[in-house]
Amino acid sequence: MAASDDLQHMQAALGLARRSQGVTWPNPPVGCVLVQEGRVVGRGATAPGGRPHAEPLALAMAGDRARAAAAYVTLEPCCHHGRTPPCTDALLAAGVARVIAAVRDPDPRVNGQGLARLRAGGVTVEEGLLATEAKEVAAGFFSRVTRRRPSLTLKLASTLDGRIATRSGASRWITGSEARRAAHALRGRHDAVLVGVGTVLADDPDLSCRIPGFRSLPLVRLVADSALSTPPSARLIATARDAPTWILHRTTADQARAQALASAGVRLIAVPPASAGIDLSAALAALAEAGLTSVLAEGGGSLAASLLAADLVDRLVWFHAPSLLGADAWPAAAALGIENLAAMPRFHRRRCAAVGEDMLSEFARVPTLTQGGR
Repeated sequence: MAASDDLQHMQAALGLARRSQGVTWPNPPVGCVLVQEGRVVGRGATAPGGRPHAEPLALAMAGDRARAAAAYVTLEPCCHHGRTPPCTDALLAAGVARVIAAVRDPDPRVNGQGLARLRAGGVTVEEGLLATEAKEVAAGFFSRVTRRRPSLTLKLASTLDGRIATRSGASRWITGSEARRAAHALRGRHDAVLVGVGTVLADDPDLSCRIPGFRSLPLVRLVADSALSTPPSARLIATARDAPTWILHRTTADQARAQALASAGVRLIAVPPASAGIDLSAALAALAEAGLTSVLAEGGGSLAASLLAADLVDRLVWFHAPSLLGADAWPAAAALGIENLAAMPRFHRRRCAAVGEDMLSEFARVPTLTQGGR
């Protein structure tokens, strides 16, 4: 098969994987395309909740046509027994002749062993096609396995001078409807959305993905609330039995408040305290332990500053409205206490795009040697 055909089929597999982002945790979003004699005979993407995996779904679609076919998978097929049998065994049993894997699975139970098992079974194995793109699609899973924390995206929506609310706190709406829809789509591609308790008290958000049909599972809604100050009347608490709602709090928080929130259906995650609030590095580690692979953090300024200061932001997504509010308005990031330029959090631009009247810019973190969290 021509190299251009290989590229086309792997791109199709990546497209399938992208559709599953945000709903497969703790498993990665994976896409699989089966091709026999130049014809696509099966397609599959990791199902909501992480099972079934992409490969058995594609094999089920292909049926007998999987024999002697080529399988394009965005992540190395698993070779260990969990709640489902190994995908390597399914591929071998179906008689697949060739497996093209974009990238190896970093899970130590796999990490090359799946490809080795396929080779031992007589399958031609190739790897590395569109590896960078495949790692990007499954970045959260890679982060959880290799760094023991979810990947974290910080989303900000501000004026041109970096302000998110007027001096009185009014913020609805700084950006336009197109930007807000794009922000909801961003929520839909993450496992969870995180805000600080200040945002809950000021805005009473519901933190849902309000695009009908965009995702099949509700977002996990996270609140960083060191003292459990979230009121029982908050919309997040009132709907906690309908959509997962987790509160990250200090280990020293009031037990009576904790019991009241737990009785409302909230999952409470106790983490060590920090000088201001909670230890966010420990909080992300706890979220990874709970299975989350990707988190979208949305304001306010205090939470943004804390995440940036701890070097926990992997990606920055910033919506800028063509307006200004001035120095007396609320900043997108609170004080960072930086004394010299070398200590600045730095990012490199990945893309810019107009979204209605607003501008969307995406940045990736530039690691530093002076800050932790990476």
